[in-house]
Amino acid sequence: MTTRRAVCPGSFDPVTNGHLDIIGRAARLYDEVVVAVLINKTKSSLFTVDERVDLLVECTAAYPNVTVDSFHGLIVDFCRDHGIQVIAKGLRAVSDFDYELKMAQMNNGLADVETLFMPTSPLYSFLSSSLVKEVATFGGDVSGLVPDPVLQRLREKLGG
Repeated sequence: MTTRRAVCPGSFDPVTNGHLDIIGRAARLYDEVVVAVLINKTKSSLFTVDERVDLLVECTAAYPNVTVDSFHGLIVDFCRDHGIQVIAKGLRAVSDFDYELKMAQMNNGLADVETLFMPTSPLYSFLSSSLVKEVATFGGDVSGLVPDPVLQRLREKLGG
């Protein structure tokens, strides 16, 4: 029997409770889930790739079938190199769907990789990493929006 593998790609700068919701749900559906942190050298990030990988390893420790890796370039190349058949993505709103549908069709055309869309929990439908960073930068309380290790690291980086 073939192992069912999926990838949850993203920048995860920082990882939010919304990300963890999607990762956890994917972990229940697949034998193995790889959380793949995008290395984008043209984008300035609050956390380094290594910091994001470390935070994700800590925050996903409850899921024995989840591993964390990083990648640059096309996610379909990562999938091909790692024998992954499915990209699992969370959708917050119709605007996410419009963008992600085009990506899913391109990825399928390039490498025959399927995309599984999961609606985010209503608790996190408004949540994004950039919104968390903005609120945290100005001293707002993001404690219900990110896991505790991320909250601690945000406080260390931003003060407060």
